[in-house]
Amino acid sequence: MNPTDDSREDGDPDGSGGCTDPDGSDGPLRPELVLPNAVHDEITKRAHDGRPREICGVLGGTFDPDESRVRSQYPAENVADTPRTRYRIDPEEQLEVFERLEDRGEEIVGFYHSHPRGPPRPSETDVATATWPDRSYVIVSLEPPDVGSWRWRSGDEDDGDEDPKLGVDGPSGRFERERIDLESG
Repeated sequence: MNPTDDSREDGDPDGSGGCTDPDGSDGPLRPELVLPNAVHDEITKRAHDGRPREICGVLGGTFDPDESRVRSQYPAENVADTPRTRYRIDPEEQLEVFERLEDRGEEIVGFYHSHPRGPPRPSETDVATATWPDRSYVIVSLEPPDVGSWRWRSGDEDDGDEDPKLGVDGPSGRFERERIDLESG
């Protein structure tokens, strides 16, 4: 996959990235992200409204390396040089968001961004630039409409799984697909 090509053609026949079933019935996925329906709807709406650019933000709540719970989302401006195919949160804005999280008694659960024309799984660029171990990276796909979540595991851990729908290896770690548990409330 060419990370500069926003068509993100990657041989995935249905474009789902294997993330179409948030209830986990396609197998036992670990780790898990508990995501309120309201937050899911907010970031999905932002992705649609931001099209054709990628949108991005920070997820706050209760962090655990295996099961985190989102309470809120903090939208951020995408300051990437090529915002149709990349996202980047300004470091100063990111620090401001982290301070707001702390003031509210929340932890950094992870980050989110959109793929306006690709599946809800990490691109080569996402893998190359991930830096927050054990945090969730939620990806909103618009074509096809779907939401996937992945945990970044740093280091040379290799679980032997070569299925790209369950894990994506990078030079300094690995994204593991995680189950999204949508929570009403």
